[in-house]
Amino acid sequence: MAIFAIADLHLSLGTDKPMDIFRGWESYTEKIEKNWNALVKPEDTVVIAGDISWAMRLENTRTDFVFLNSLPGTKLLIKGNHDYWWSTRRKMESFFAEQGFNTLEIIHNSCKAVEGLCLCGTRGWSLDAGEDDKRIILREAGRLRASIEEAAKTGLEPVVFLHYPPIMGEYTCEEILAVLQEYSIKRVYYGHLHGIAHKKAFNGENEGTKFKLISCDYTGFAPVLINV
Repeated sequence: MAIFAIADLHLSLGTDKPMDIFRGWESYTEKIEKNWNALVKPEDTVVIAGDISWAMRLENTRTDFVFLNSLPGTKLLIKGNHDYWWSTRRKMESFFAEQGFNTLEIIHNSCKAVEGLCLCGTRGWSLDAGEDDKRIILREAGRLRASIEEAAKTGLEPVVFLHYPPIMGEYTCEEILAVLQEYSIKRVYYGHLHGIAHKKAFNGENEGTKFKLISCDYTGFAPVLINV
């Protein structure tokens, strides 16, 4: 069984917000489907690190999640800044069960043990946020800590997935980085960055942690193998 990761699918099959109006995103849903089917097997796991659906309400995600559920593998969902449909775990899991979305799971203050690794994470927050956003940043750092601590109980290596990058250009999110360093996290995968922002992405090692961008337009609309 393999573990893959991708971020920023921005599905809009049930809403009128297509990403293919942007350069490089032409026929992106078809590209995602083709690449996914070529790489992922039913027994595999794919972490989707935020910005999954443009739907504004949970009930409006149905068309996007029918598509996502039909793709091979178990999908672990992490919240992104555009996932306005995100609700409580109880409501989301009840919705998935009612709709028969049996391949979708939520990571939120939690983790998932897969193939000798423990997959955990949270949304994070914008690096250029002002002082007014401090409360949100601290809350996200707390959620990351909770997720990693759940992973620590398994005795497996925790691998972290974030939506927002904790490092970009001259910016850093010290609160998130402090948690990563405290728990000696070796690998972090993140999304959020598109187009010209790819040039500012940090792909490399910082304080013993390796970071990798997995936004789908950066990966060629293909999931990235991580358990190597």
